[in-house]
Amino acid sequence: MVEKVDGELRINLHQYWDAMIWTTGAWHHYLYTGDKEFLKIALEATRNTLRYLEKNEWNEKLSLFRGAAHHADGTSGYPIVYRIGNDGKGSTCIGDWPEANPDKIHPVGYGIPMHALSTNCIYYNAYKLVELMAKELGEELEEKWRNKAEKIKNAINQHFWSIEIDNYCYLIDPLGDCDHQECLGLAYSLLFDIADDEKTEKVLKKIKIVPAGIPVGWPDFPRYEKIPGNHFGRHSTCVWPPFEAMFASAAAKNNRTGILMHVVNTLAEFACRDLQFAEVYHPMTGEIYGGVQEWNGDLEYEWKSCDRQTWSATAFVRLLLLDVIGMNFTVDGIEFKPQIEENLSPLFVKNINYRKMDLDIEISGAGNKISEFYINGELLENAFLSADSEGKKKIKIVL
Repeated sequence: MVEKVDGELRINLHQYWDAMIWTTGAWHHYLYTGDKEFLKIALEATRNTLRYLEKNEWNEKLSLFRGAAHHADGTSGYPIVYRIGNDGKGSTCIGDWPEANPDKIHPVGYGIPMHALSTNCIYYNAYKLVELMAKELGEELEEKWRNKAEKIKNAINQHFWSIEIDNYCYLIDPLGDCDHQECLGLAYSLLFDIADDEKTEKVLKKIKIVPAGIPVGWPDFPRYEKIPGNHFGRHSTCVWPPFEAMFASAAAKNNRTGILMHVVNTLAEFACRDLQFAEVYHPMTGEIYGGVQEWNGDLEYEWKSCDRQTWSATAFVRLLLLDVIGMNFTVDGIEFKPQIEENLSPLFVKNINYRKMDLDIEISGAGNKISEFYINGELLENAFLSADSEGKKKIKIVL
């Protein structure tokens, strides 16, 4: 995902709009491994890619980046103006929209004129991580990076927060705004600390939850609502585990254990039923279901939900490790903040590789208050594991 372009390292920009999510992943990789040689590459690639995208996709008037949403490379994730071809023919990838609509494109950069909540949250976090990466590497930080982070954070809260719906909207778009719920955008607004306490409470209160989990968006677009047979748009209202897991993490961060466990329990149920983690699920029935999206002239084409999806499986792993067990990885080590319901207790996890350690974790009791915390039999005052430790660590937590 990192390549050399014009003599400099950049993040691969095949789907340029949300490519900066790589920086968030790179930072987490560093927190798990402590690999500073990798971090040097990540910082260099991040800076270079941000500079390139600033020249091509930055809207100075709004202080936002243009581009599609993080969750939707398919046109089913957007209002009908972004359907490619009036007759429904042609590609269904949003990346092909500019070529099919030369009269509507933005004249600078790739041409997609929209501004998406999720994508701009990703850019904000990338700017913020430039500072953290530089600090870890002992580099003197240029003040402009911190200023850019604050600028886009303020713009997100100014332009995406809608007084009418009392929530963040999905798209700011010269072709027509969209105030639908965007699961990932709302998740990132909380996970990256873009929303203040008041906005956070409103986001958590208003999130649409369906029997199968948390849909990628809501409500559906009219062109899919009218299709008979209980169908839903592929990128607009279906349940995608990697995306709902982000909101479940945001809920866990704010002690909404009920939302977290709804996602954990439904994913566990589906995995046991199907003996796999699929790509997409029907929001109401929970069946493996790819959703509808235009294809080759068929405006009601039902897509396949691909089997055995790694990112769906790792979404479940994320929820267990980072949220249920509550492993909060920092530059100094791991803080433990479990959220355990009685039906999950006791809980055991073995052989987690972390830096120079191998971790076994045992949790008994329920709730989110730690009464006892042990490492290798030693009772400790704080539920914290230092990143400088080595060897086998047997961690016991009593709630």
